[in-house]
Amino acid sequence: QVPELEKATVRIQQPERVRGIIQALREQGVAKLQVISDFDMTLSRFGCNGRRCPTSHNILDTSRVISEDGKKKLKDLLHYYYPIEIDPNRTLEEKRPLMVEWWTKAHELLVQQKIHKGDIAQIVRESEAMLRDGFKEFFDQLHKNNIPLFIFSAGIGDILEEIIRQANVFYSNVNVVSNYMDFNDDGVLTHFRAPLIHTYNKNNTVLQGTGYFQQLSTRTNIILLGDSMGDLTMADGVPSVENILKIGFLNDKVEERRGKYLDSYDIVLESDETLDVVNGILQYILTET
Repeated sequence: QVPELEKATVRIQQPERVRGIIQALREQGVAKLQVISDFDMTLSRFGCNGRRCPTSHNILDTSRVISEDGKKKLKDLLHYYYPIEIDPNRTLEEKRPLMVEWWTKAHELLVQQKIHKGDIAQIVRESEAMLRDGFKEFFDQLHKNNIPLFIFSAGIGDILEEIIRQANVFYSNVNVVSNYMDFNDDGVLTHFRAPLIHTYNKNNTVLQGTGYFQQLSTRTNIILLGDSMGDLTMADGVPSVENILKIGFLNDKVEERRGKYLDSYDIVLESDETLDVVNGILQYILTET
């Protein structure tokens, strides 16, 4: 079916089941398909040139518009809360209020920096942000076939939109739900718009009132792309799901997390900086049967 599934980076716990889902996606056709994806470290690269690539938050946190003091405080928050975010021994119920705390404090710090709307494009241009190899084919294929792409991100919407725009792939079929900034008449950041989206509330609770998935009620087949356990709930707002294929990028601590990812995602891509497998599956599905 899909030669890309033979890549060394691919792991699949239930190959027969996965084959069946891919077959169903193909047979039922493009009109029923939608793609729901995380952004940071899923559509964007995890590593580049032997270093970690920045997330949409990192891009802003480390940019020249943040004071040294601000940078230090943001780093302190990261060192305190990130271990909690990835701690396998804490429940989601324990983690959620702490994630809200982290994001809220970080956003308050950013607001104190009086960031200008006009600086964002330049901040992104100067950053090391990179989309995964194969991104152009991915965005182009979806656009050409009128397949909605829903990007659901706990990052910063203004930054990630700018990354996509500068890559020349911000097409009309792309919709983003993320943490967006609000600026005053002078173009200065005053606050972040509600609802706050963090790693562990990427589900229906923050989509209420958007009506996005309701408008797409005939799109009952889903390809979901994520890189964390929190991304698995991104399709929860879809009114009725017939087939869902969950593809997980396992970027870090591969040995330690493998079991968990294989149990949760249909296809796991280990330390794979490309969208080759996703593009291969799309190509197969979009080939006229």
